[in-house]
Amino acid sequence: MGRSAGNTRLKSARLAAGYASQQALADALGVGVRQVRRWESPNPPWPQPDVQQVLTRTLGQDLESLGFTPPDGMAANSRHRTALTAMPLAASHAAIPTQAVAPLQPATVAADYAVVTRSHRRLYRSVAPAVLHPPVLAHSTLGCALLPQTAGQTRATVAVALAETFMLAGRIEFFDLREPERAAQTLLRALQAAAEADAPLLGSAILAHTAFIPGWEGRRDEAVERMTAARTYARRGPASAEFLAWLDAVEAECETRCGNSRTALHLIGHAEDVLASGSEHASPEWLDWFSPARLAAFKGNTQLTAGHLPQARETLLAVLGSFNSGEEKQTTVVLGDLAAVEAAANDPEAACRYALRALDQLERTWYAMGMDRVREVRRALVPHQHKRCVRELDDRLYGWSTTVSALAR
Repeated sequence: MGRSAGNTRLKSARLAAGYASQQALADALGVGVRQVRRWESPNPPWPQPDVQQVLTRTLGQDLESLGFTPPDGMAANSRHRTALTAMPLAASHAAIPTQAVAPLQPATVAADYAVVTRSHRRLYRSVAPAVLHPPVLAHSTLGCALLPQTAGQTRATVAVALAETFMLAGRIEFFDLREPERAAQTLLRALQAAAEADAPLLGSAILAHTAFIPGWEGRRDEAVERMTAARTYARRGPASAEFLAWLDAVEAECETRCGNSRTALHLIGHAEDVLASGSEHASPEWLDWFSPARLAAFKGNTQLTAGHLPQARETLLAVLGSFNSGEEKQTTVVLGDLAAVEAAANDPEAACRYALRALDQLERTWYAMGMDRVREVRRALVPHQHKRCVRELDDRLYGWSTTVSALAR
């Protein structure tokens, strides 16, 4: 007689949930590897009551589906437990499924899903936001469909990629499409997915993004509360120096928008110290929107708002010279801030030169924040609107291509 393959149902569920070895599953369950080996034998013993629930929750299936035969008289009770285990929590209210309720997908589905998430993240640097946003949303829909079909480590990996996808969609909605209310709902779904994955750093990043929404509207108390939550999650990290500095930069921008430039400059100074000190922890792969140059750009804008024009000019010029390929969107913001510095310094010719350079870049890579900066500069140039340089700026700012592009977005 051929050798029995053992409990193939449990083994298949283990592999689908991302546990490549019996030891890995044993560690996840808090039991000995010998126990898992017995469960995967041809005649697996019925699990003890203290591990039944954690086993079914970890692998996403009830005990009988995992190849266990209940002792006499326990079948009915087992089926009752199965119904409760399979029921998603608060299904009518939660945006993210909380329990596996469908046939499990193979473990490879998590890696395949995450590959697309990483590709969308890279495409954000160059693809027009209006073009990228629909496929990102479609990818989030796929992730929501896959999540209840996974379990264990596979489920956690899908949930992380789903949280990143929702976060990217929220970033596009807030920074590019200027739809803060929509962004707030999308970021909430991102936070739910991060909670499903138990990913505190990702949760911290999402919470910090939500602070931008009230911060830009001058609602300081709400922004501070959300940043407090973001910092709390970051402590569960471990967080890198770069990540902690970014949190300071976010709070600094919110303080600047709320009229507290002195507090903002203090936060930026702290962020510079954190970066200089370094950290033994590596930054997460998705933290691709921040760097020392980006921090300096925050600083230059805050110096401008505080009226420190020579310092702002020096900072922003250094930033402009340090940007590498892939920083096209941020370049438009820095050029707009330099234009604002010169407008405040009563040099309309220099202000218009920087504004025109920003418009040149915006024609190649659209960014709503960059266009906002240019429009703010034009409003500051009203006292000089009869000058030739300002009229030339108007010809570009209200040309067919620029006007149609702005309205279309």
